[in-house]
Amino acid sequence: MTPLVRDYLLLHLVILAWGFTAILGKLITLPPIEVVLWRTAIAAIGFVLLTRWQKRRLNVPTVEMWKMLGVGAILGLHWVLFFASARLATASVSLAALPTAMLWCSLIEPYVDGTRKWRPLELLVGIVIMGAVWTIYEVELRYWLGFTVGIVSALLAAIFSVTNKQLVARWHYSIMGYYQMLGALMVTVLAWLVTSPGQITPPDAMNMLWLFILSSVCTVGAYAGYMTVLRRMSVFTVNVVYNLEPVYGIILAVLIFGSQEHMSSGFYIGAGIIMGSVLIVPWLRRWVEPASAAKEVHLKP
Repeated sequence: MTPLVRDYLLLHLVILAWGFTAILGKLITLPPIEVVLWRTAIAAIGFVLLTRWQKRRLNVPTVEMWKMLGVGAILGLHWVLFFASARLATASVSLAALPTAMLWCSLIEPYVDGTRKWRPLELLVGIVIMGAVWTIYEVELRYWLGFTVGIVSALLAAIFSVTNKQLVARWHYSIMGYYQMLGALMVTVLAWLVTSPGQITPPDAMNMLWLFILSSVCTVGAYAGYMTVLRRMSVFTVNVVYNLEPVYGIILAVLIFGSQEHMSSGFYIGAGIIMGSVLIVPWLRRWVEPASAAKEVHLKP
């Protein structure tokens, strides 16, 4: 097996693990906030062990620490809403809302980095995505609340990605992972105290098993694998494969939950338009904006 094939295999395994998180969100019977609370706590411990194993120090400047904690807080809110979406609707519905993050990134990034204007192609695709979103609302009105929560979750995911971009270039993923999980844990505890103060539900053996898989495989392991691949593959290639997450997730949801995940044909048409639009953007950019796209396919050092 060549190194390139291994990297592709690792990347697809990472995306498959992320697609599995919605399934775990349905399998775990704890309230969504408590799911994220346990997930972030276990993942933070996992990243501490990882930094110790790699012989890295967690000491960082105070300003950088607060940046990582803040980005982690956004991630924690994203997870809470993502799992809430899966509970309010279905795993397939929550996953269908996830690709709208690309539209949010296109709108938010110019304000964050101040380096470019909105790209007409991305805005055009965004309009198509919004049309597909409206289609899903029309045919699956019973899940409107879960789908709306999923879209807000995607917005937070976009904010996380845009604000996290600068940190990735300065810090090792295990150090970033620890502080971001800590920030996610802090905001989740605060959300829990505000919305449902009281005793935390102790997970039973089966819930603990799912939580361990969610925290170790789908969080620590997937985060480490993603950052490892990103160092050796082009950003273009990684982004194309990343957009397969809802595809993997919806297929897994249908295989595991069966008839519970069966939607109307209109839903699959709308979801297909959303995912197809996201997947085709990088290829269209190579044709419409070759100079801009070329800058994004260089391998990271």
